[in-house]
Amino acid sequence: MLSLQGVRYAWPGTLADCLDIAELRVGAGRSLFLYGPSGCGKSTLLGLMAGVLVAREGQVELLGQDWAALPSGRRDARRVDHVGVVFQQFNLLPYLTVLDNVLLPTRFSALRASRCAGTPLQAAQALLERVALPAPMWARRADALSVGQQQRVAAARALIGAPELVIADEPTSALDAALRDDFMSLLMHACHAAGSTLVFVSHDERLADRFDDRLSLPFLNRAAA
Repeated sequence: MLSLQGVRYAWPGTLADCLDIAELRVGAGRSLFLYGPSGCGKSTLLGLMAGVLVAREGQVELLGQDWAALPSGRRDARRVDHVGVVFQQFNLLPYLTVLDNVLLPTRFSALRASRCAGTPLQAAQALLERVALPAPMWARRADALSVGQQQRVAAARALIGAPELVIADEPTSALDAALRDDFMSLLMHACHAAGSTLVFVSHDERLADRFDDRLSLPFLNRAAA
């Protein structure tokens, strides 16, 4: 599903690499917990996996396609077709309703829309039910929701249209223990049901036992040595 080979990345204007990864492979349908302290490059690595950033050396391949071989516009189209992202700050559009936020990937990707069970609207409603957001909330603006509710909407948006890869960047950092555990159960179950590969980044190692595979980024990253 996802393969990194000889990947090196340095932020523009800097000389030293912040990431230097010899090899990383993530199998289809697997769940990977990637952990490390703040500032160790976790979000940068996710950006490379999703094709938002491009490595200066090496290959980052999703479904056998190297992101660096594609022009910017094709990377954007491929990302929305195949990758769902749960951002740390959720990145919902505040002026859109809950339903419209969840439907966004299907507006930009005919492939994601075609994969929905029934219509995209029916798929969005089913996902919101799965993440325990009741129908009376679906017409609310995103900025009228609590933090926990926004997080569930973000998860449903990432999962609609069964993307092959779901990336979650510290999505539980703003939640208390009860909300965190509920969200993790919902996310893991939804990814399993969709057959999606999950890459989950966190500094909270208490979550690690839920995943098929666990990796320390400081251990993996030769630039941190």
